Amino acid sequence: MFTFSLYPVLGRLRITALLFLVGATTTLAREFWLLPPHFFVVPGTRINLHVFVGDNFIGSRWPGKSSRLTSFVHYAPTDTVDLTKTATEQDTLSTSVEVIQLGVHLLAFSTNSAFTELDAEQFNAYLKENGLERVSYLRQQRGETTKPGRELYRRCAKSLVQVGPAGLDTSRVHRWVTGQPLEIIPEQNPYALRPGASLTCLVLYKGQPLPATLVQVWQRTGGQSQVIKLYTNKNGRVLFRLNSPGNYMVSSVYMETATDRKAADWQSTWATLTFGMAGRNTK
Repeated sequence: MFTFSLYPVLGRLRITALLFLVGATTTLAREFWLLPPHFFVVPGTRINLHVFVGDNFIGSRWPGKSSRLTSFVHYAPTDTVDLTKTATEQDTLSTSVEVIQLGVHLLAFSTNSAFTELDAEQFNAYLKENGLERVSYLRQQRGETTKPGRELYRRCAKSLVQVGPAGLDTSRVHRWVTGQPLEIIPEQNPYALRPGASLTCLVLYKGQPLPATLVQVWQRTGGQSQVIKLYTNKNGRVLFRLNSPGNYMVSSVYMETATDRKAADWQSTWATLTFGMAGRNTK
């Protein structure tokens, strides 16, 4: 099981973070993440990076076409390779990446916006499930709580892969800022942490720290998943402890009023970060 620490959030808001076995979340969640076959590899490995969408850190393969991809970049310790053109040459997306240099490698993947619409009841529940209380409040202020929610959503996913000895990251690739609209940045190298150590993550939206924002930390080991929910502090950071081996995903979403209200009422941006734990291959 996890244990974790919760930073204080803005104002008088008090948040209780609950630990629970996954299975109780609604189907309205739209997590989107990158998952390599292994997080720990040797130099020269070619990774066929899997792209997943769905619930509970299980989901299914993303059926998105190449036209949805706006950016796919491989950040190596001493090099940066933009794979967007190669990945989108055909309708079927290509996400094969070769990792050669020793150290941590960062893979960053972004999509354009797609449209979805939910009826009022579903959309209100969806906002509550994803910690979007500010949007719920705006809908109340505008008298829109009985109206459907028309939303444009885009995704930003990152994954860290360790090439060679665990913890090796002389270029500090793990904390590089990619410039994605919404991104989650680990301030320590998770591959250098021992079980029981704490990890701090910074959440940025358009390059600025995002306070009082829901962050979910998912762990999957042996086919079972669990999650904790916590909120960023006033500096956009969350702190949590990693106690056991497995696959981890840190996720967050930010929603704001759409620029073109004729096209949609809201624009959401989803972000995830995946990595492995405890210096061993995880499945």
